[in-house]
Amino acid sequence: MPPKIIFEKSVKGRRGYRLPPLDVPPESLPAGMVRETLDLPELSELDVVRHFTQLSQQNFSIDTHFYPLGSCTMKYNPKVNDEISGFSGFAGIHPFQPAEQVQGALELMFSLQEILSEITGMDAVSLEPAAGAHGELTGLLMIRAYFRDKKEDRRIILVPDSSHGTNPATASMLGYDVVQIRSDARGGVDLEHLDKLLSENVAALMLTNPSTLGLFEENILEISKRVHQKGGVLYYDGANLNAILGIARPGDFGFDIVHLNLHKTFSIPHGGGGPGAGPIGVKKYLEPYLPIPIAAKGTEGYFLNENYPKSIGRVKAYYGNFLHLVRGLVYILAQGPEGLKRIAELSVLNANYLMKALKPYYDLPYDRLCKHEFVISANRQKKNGVRALDIAKRLLDYGIHPPTVYFPLIVEEALMIEPTETESKETLDHFIDVMKKIAEEAEKTPELVLEAPHSTPVARVDDVQAARKPNLCFNIGN
Repeated sequence: MPPKIIFEKSVKGRRGYRLPPLDVPPESLPAGMVRETLDLPELSELDVVRHFTQLSQQNFSIDTHFYPLGSCTMKYNPKVNDEISGFSGFAGIHPFQPAEQVQGALELMFSLQEILSEITGMDAVSLEPAAGAHGELTGLLMIRAYFRDKKEDRRIILVPDSSHGTNPATASMLGYDVVQIRSDARGGVDLEHLDKLLSENVAALMLTNPSTLGLFEENILEISKRVHQKGGVLYYDGANLNAILGIARPGDFGFDIVHLNLHKTFSIPHGGGGPGAGPIGVKKYLEPYLPIPIAAKGTEGYFLNENYPKSIGRVKAYYGNFLHLVRGLVYILAQGPEGLKRIAELSVLNANYLMKALKPYYDLPYDRLCKHEFVISANRQKKNGVRALDIAKRLLDYGIHPPTVYFPLIVEEALMIEPTETESKETLDHFIDVMKKIAEEAEKTPELVLEAPHSTPVARVDDVQAARKPNLCFNIGN
């Protein structure tokens, strides 16, 4: 029997509060402003606490389940980061306070800018963007400003066929013509195709390295050389930085702009659609176009520098999502240089361990050393009518959040798996056992997988209908 929703638990006249006696003269509201009925559930405080606690226990989260969501780096967020970001000196300040009253906060922002510059190999960083896609938007706005300054009207943005969907979406949003580059047999950028597409009309190539296939771009130096020979900008989508953290730097590959996902690489919590943090770093020649203000250090202390005449302006109110910046810096300082390197090493080790173990049971379209994530295919299971979505739903019955499915689009029946560095070998072995069992079920009892999930409060829903026409209301009369 499915659990009752909160309206079904309501009992007329029950309440979980008691107001104090009125200590001011009563005043009547205009009749047109008074609601006759509120239609709110009536429960005791204990009923409410139990209801929402039980709901929270039905959620899949990093704190409760293995969450191998490819491309999103859903790793454990140390609770000490949250505790420190809640210190009154951080949580209790206001962006309108004068600089002399918030020197500690400005020093923190300046330090984070310097550290992120070093980690990425960039010359300057802005902390303003609110998330990765917002960082992309900021980067392309800067690229547009840069070429306008040079009196060049470049109209094309190149993206690989394995790119994150935000890359072409952001470019299209700004009016660019998006042109796709195909992948070669090893999953990298096809250099011959790149040569055919490169011209003086190309503003930038947006690239993720490692790619969404979890593969390191072997020809990155050659790609960088060819893009720059045509005067283009090489843009780095930082979604997958976790795989090379402390080992390699985008700036050393030839990238000119990089956005960072602090809510992926640097362990800021995901969830609920935000807020995130997406700082953007640039090489020296693009620094004048950074969004303002930038935290700076002067002879009399730290301040917010707005002296950037060529700046694209503000891209967010105030100075980024400040408390997330606190969390990110705490995480980086707690790890130290060796710890950051170890994060990359373990994330790569865990991914390759899973990939090798699952290879006999699922198709592996690119059979080569992966980085932090890898993509397998359910094409083998599809012969019995079982698709990637069915496998994802069946994983819920085993208490595992599904990986990303059907992405990247160049892999049919794709399952994109990223274990991250924070999971133990025991957890990885359990996942391997479950995936083996599902592969066996798909062969011998496919209906078991096709009808999954069986143990969740809500059975399989129409995903398309739920996304396009969500019903967020409840009418107890229906």
